[in-house]
Amino acid sequence: MQRLTPLFAAAALLCGCAVGPDFRAPAPPDDAGYVPGPQPVATVAADSADAAGQSHAQTLAAGADVPAQWWTLFRSPALDATIRSALDTSPTLAQARARLREAQENLAARTGATRWPAVDAKLNTTRQQVDFQSLGITAIPSPGPFTLYGATVQVSYVLDLFGGQRRELEGLQAAVDYQRYELEAARLALAANVATAAIREAGLRAQLADTAAVAAAQQRQLGITEERLRSGGVARVDVQRQRAELAQAQALVPALQRQLDATRHQLAVYTGQTPASATLPEFRLDDLHLPDTLPVSLPATLARRRPDIRAAEALLHQASANIGVATANLYPQITLSASGGTQATAARDLFSSLNVWSLAAGLVQPVFRGGELQARKRAAEAAYEQSLAAYRQAVLQGLQNVADSLRALETDAAALRERADSARQARDTLAVVSEQYQLGGVSQLTVLDAERQSRQASLELAQARADRLADSAALLQALGGGWWEEEGGAVAAAPR
Repeated sequence: MQRLTPLFAAAALLCGCAVGPDFRAPAPPDDAGYVPGPQPVATVAADSADAAGQSHAQTLAAGADVPAQWWTLFRSPALDATIRSALDTSPTLAQARARLREAQENLAARTGATRWPAVDAKLNTTRQQVDFQSLGITAIPSPGPFTLYGATVQVSYVLDLFGGQRRELEGLQAAVDYQRYELEAARLALAANVATAAIREAGLRAQLADTAAVAAAQQRQLGITEERLRSGGVARVDVQRQRAELAQAQALVPALQRQLDATRHQLAVYTGQTPASATLPEFRLDDLHLPDTLPVSLPATLARRRPDIRAAEALLHQASANIGVATANLYPQITLSASGGTQATAARDLFSSLNVWSLAAGLVQPVFRGGELQARKRAAEAAYEQSLAAYRQAVLQGLQNVADSLRALETDAAALRERADSARQARDTLAVVSEQYQLGGVSQLTVLDAERQSRQASLELAQARADRLADSAALLQALGGGWWEEEGGAVAAAPR
C-alpha cells in the first residue's frame, strides 16, 4: 500500500476545476413595499374597544423580523401549548424529518463513494485441474487436482478531473437543503393551521352562543305574536313571518355545530391525536388577544425568510449542479486501480509472501453516443430554466400572500370598526327600549325585537373579530414565520 500512496496523491493533484456553472442565488426583489402606493403603517381603530381589547389599531412595523414563536403574540397560553404539542407529535413533521435524514444519508453515502478510494478485501479457495498437454506442454506431466488459496486487496479510484463528482455532491447537498426547508415549511404551515383552527373554533363558539340567543329571542317573540293573533291584535301573516325567521335561526345552529366539531377533529389530527380521545383546550375569542404590533419584513428579505422560497432556491441549486454533472460526462474519465495479494496451495502458506499484484490505469473517452450526452446536457439546462421559473413564481407568490394579508388587515379593521359601532348602537337601543318597557311605554315584543337585533349585531362582531385574528396569523405565516431565529433550528439563514 505504501507504493500506492504517491499514485493517489498524484491523482488528487490532477483534479482541476469543476465544469458547469457556479451557482449564485437570484437577486431579491427591489420593490420598496408589497402593495401599490404608500405602505400601511397602522390599521384603523374601532370607536370603542370590546372586553378583550381587540378593536384597537395595530401597528405595522416595517423592517422588523417575525419572532420564532410568532403565535405567542396572541397571548394565549392554550394556543401556545397546543402548537407546541403539534410540533412535537405531528405525523406530518415526522415524515418531513425522515425525508431529511434520508437525503443526508444519501449525501453521506455518495461522499464516501467518491472522495475516497474503494478498498475491498477478498478471500477465495478454488479446487482445480490443469492439463498441460492441452496447452502444448508435453515435457512436464500434468499434476493432479489441487486446491488453490488466495487473498487479495483491491483498491480503485476514479479521478474527478472535470468535477463531475463534485457537482454531483453539490447537487446532493442542495437536495439536503431542500428537505431542510421543506421541514421548516411544514413546521410553519402546521403552526399556522393550528392557530387558524383555534381562531375558527373561538369564532364558531361565539357565533353558536349568539345564534342560540337570537333563536331564543325569536321564540319568545313568536309566543307573544301568537297570543296577539288569538286576541286579534295581529294578522296571521305576521305569525307566519315570525315562524319563518325562527326556523332560519334554528337551522343555523346544527351547521355551526358541525363546523365546530369538524374544527375540533382537525385540531386533534394536527396534534397527532385521534378525534375520539383527543385532549384539547376550548378556545374562546376573549382568550385570544390581537397583537398590538405586527412585524413586516422588507420585500428584499422575504426570499430569505419564507422556507418555501428557500426550498425553490435549493431545487434551483440542484438543477445548476446537474448541468455540471452532464457537462463532465462529455470528458474523459480516468480510473486507477491496484491489487496485491498472495496465492498458495496450502492454507498455512497463504500469508507467507506477496506473490500476486497489479497496477492499472484506464481512460474512457466518449466518442459516439448518438447525441445522447449532448442531449442530456441540454435537458439539464432546460431543467435549470424550469427551476428558475419555479423560483421566480415562488417569490411572486410570497409577495402576493403578504400583499393580500396587508389589505385584508386593513379591511378587517374597517369592518370591525363598523361592526363594533353597530353592536354599540344595538346595545344602546336595547337599553333605551328596556327602560321604556319598565315605564310602560313599549310592549315586551318591542324589547324582544331589540334584544334580537343586539344579539345579531354581536354575532357579526364576533365574526369580524375572528377574521381579524385569522388574517393577523396569515400575515405572520406569509412573512415566513420566524424559523431563522429559532435556537438550535434545523436551518440557518445563510447570507447571500
